[in-house]
Amino acid sequence: MTNIDTSNIPSRKHQEVLAELLDVQNKNVLDVGCGNGHLTRLMTELGANVIGIDPATRQLQRARLKTIGSEFYLQGAAEKLPIGDNTAQIIVFFNSLHHVPVNYLGTALNEAHRALKDNGILYISEPLAKGPLFELSRTFNDETIVREEAYEAIKGALKNGFVEEKELFYKTDVYYADFRAYRENSISINPERDIYFQGAGDNFRILFERHGEKEENGWRFPQVIRVNQLKVS
Repeated sequence: MTNIDTSNIPSRKHQEVLAELLDVQNKNVLDVGCGNGHLTRLMTELGANVIGIDPATRQLQRARLKTIGSEFYLQGAAEKLPIGDNTAQIIVFFNSLHHVPVNYLGTALNEAHRALKDNGILYISEPLAKGPLFELSRTFNDETIVREEAYEAIKGALKNGFVEEKELFYKTDVYYADFRAYRENSISINPERDIYFQGAGDNFRILFERHGEKEENGWRFPQVIRVNQLKVS
């Protein structure tokens, strides 16, 4: 999957793709692996009733500080969702499925199936294991294998209660104001990464600037995204 030709892939924004593919208005939506709640807030603005779920206390604290409406957050893991059966009409994994431990990927997708209503939609957005941001981050967190395993789990879900509605690819840009912002974001996901940043010192900042493209509003890192949209069969 990492060997696809990206030369003709269109450039899109995450929110444009999501709004085009999903009608979230008045829908019960789970944002699994919600992180700091950015996508949870976006879907709330689009009229959804959203529950953000994340295992990380620090991320949930950040998310709750920026609540804009009816959205709320629960601490929990994808492989054991703190949600009842047939609860959600849409479940979103946005750049989060590959963070589920490999041994629990199948369980996590089974949990999504359990929590979705009949004809419910599972929307999975994953970055490909290629590009400047991937190369930068792989120095301390090589996700080549886990991203491949996540994709295999998606294909496996098609044999376990889901049908595929579509698969598409697009390019997008990730921005960081500076190296400090990149570091803070990385550590918020996994505090143990701070040890690496401390050990690497200024060398990692130099690597950051080598992989990124400096622009007026910060450092730009192009990234290719794959979206798999499944439906409960």
